[in-house]
Amino acid sequence: MALEWYILRVHNGQEEQIRESLEKRVKTFGMEDLVKKVLVPTERVSEIKGGKKRVTRKKLYPGYIMVQMEITEESWFLVKETPGIGDFVGPYNKPSPMQPEEVERILIMTQATEEAPKIKIGVEKGDPVKIKEGPFENFDGVVEEVSPDKGMVKVIVTIFGRPTPVDLEYWQLEKI
Repeated sequence: MALEWYILRVHNGQEEQIRESLEKRVKTFGMEDLVKKVLVPTERVSEIKGGKKRVTRKKLYPGYIMVQMEITEESWFLVKETPGIGDFVGPYNKPSPMQPEEVERILIMTQATEEAPKIKIGVEKGDPVKIKEGPFENFDGVVEEVSPDKGMVKVIVTIFGRPTPVDLEYWQLEKI
């Protein structure tokens, strides 16, 4: 058998501790050739709170970790007996390997946010907002369009009794 990627159900909120625990057990039992990598898929998210820009890590799949391994009786038992790990994802409690394109997509997504963090925009289309900076400061409006890749939000503001679209950066407004 070859090394393949599998998904494990774990206790939500403890993914990093369980990853570390599994890696320690692999080293302790000398199974580095059977269990190669343990990964908690995350992305970096940039957001502005209280006027300060913060970059945080957000789990792509809370409650799950990925493991690249060769399944043998010993490696399966080692993984299953690690505290915090529930079960392998797969039909009838049998480990089902991930498709190569799934693995590639997740790895690319994780690496892409390492270079440029994804912008977290806290509003959606139809949300009422208040503009807190710029020439339309203190105006109220409704979100018309959100462009997360650019960090821009189109807001419909009523000026002189007429609805007018205004393009703003996401940090220039707040949700009402």
